[in-house]
Amino acid sequence: MYLMENYSRLPVSFVKGEGVYLYDEKGNRYLDLIAGLGVVSLGHSHPGVVEVINRQSAELLHISNLFLNPWQEELAEKLVREFGSPAKVFFCNSGTEANEAAIKLTRRYWRLKNKSRYRIITFWKSFHGRTYGSLSATAQKEFHYGFEPLLEGFDYAYLNDMDSVKKAFRRETAAVMLEVIQGEGGINECEKDFLKELQNFCKEKEILLIVDEVQTGVGRTGLFFGFQHYGITPDMVTLAKGLGSGIPIGALIAKEEIASAFTVGSHGSTFGGNALACKVASFVVDTVKDMLPSVKKRGDFFQSKLQELRIGKVKGKGLMIGLEMEENCKEMVLKALEKGLIINCTSGNVLRFLPPLVITENHIEEAIAVLKDII
Repeated sequence: MYLMENYSRLPVSFVKGEGVYLYDEKGNRYLDLIAGLGVVSLGHSHPGVVEVINRQSAELLHISNLFLNPWQEELAEKLVREFGSPAKVFFCNSGTEANEAAIKLTRRYWRLKNKSRYRIITFWKSFHGRTYGSLSATAQKEFHYGFEPLLEGFDYAYLNDMDSVKKAFRRETAAVMLEVIQGEGGINECEKDFLKELQNFCKEKEILLIVDEVQTGVGRTGLFFGFQHYGITPDMVTLAKGLGSGIPIGALIAKEEIASAFTVGSHGSTFGGNALACKVASFVVDTVKDMLPSVKKRGDFFQSKLQELRIGKVKGKGLMIGLEMEENCKEMVLKALEKGLIINCTSGNVLRFLPPLVITENHIEEAIAVLKDII
């Protein structure tokens, strides 16, 4: 083996994908309910995605950001339209890069205002990435172990607890950063009243509100952005995962005044927003917008079927669903895999379901049958 052993890989090798199914080397079929950890939003080998890749790769893949990029402009316009406020977009390659950009933009924004604000409040059980800035923002000590000292300037509060936010606030606080549904932390959802109070608190203290939509964004919850369920308007949003349906791309969307702090040469990405990634993502955005009602419908159906199992607490929105068990669920993942069902265990005892958005009720029934069997 020539690969570093930083992944605990399941004992199967996939060679082909089609829709919601994956196929191994022996031709065995598996129903995929994690979609590459929420990445393959339109399913495996989606005909439209394949066509865009083939057409664009035959024309132009990459030119760097030294030149005008019409593919970025096209995609950025669509994202800003969904964001709903005058904003600018920065493109990169992943969620951790998008969150790094948000952290850097936050610090630079206040520095250019000659204010000593640099600290960011995040939340226990959050996950924002594995590079040093995003790792420091991630309030899960198991991810920190061995990488100390982390980047200074992050304070942790408890989700849905405004008192803890107020205690974490300091004179140097620049922003609050959170996921409206914590994915890696166990599908923990923000309460609507908490988010509204949090936004009011940010306005009162004149600090920024950043929503990490790397997992919840691009239709995963039944609306284009997860924050749209809660009646709030963040100052910045980060995206990745499902935006490219398998092609690496990340994005930071920031309100215009804040975005202006990124002046020429202040930040960049060599591969970020290349022609291929933006063209595919543009197709994904258009396709997902038409699918939102069906995502909500399938999500409600999936949750109702999980509730009928009566084995744990069902939580989440749309097709970002968790089933919280009383015991560790890693063994269930292996048993499911043996029966051709791909599921995921996060936070130790939560089964996480992030299926392709094209999943149907028949596929859900198929998954439920396997879950009943292994239970």
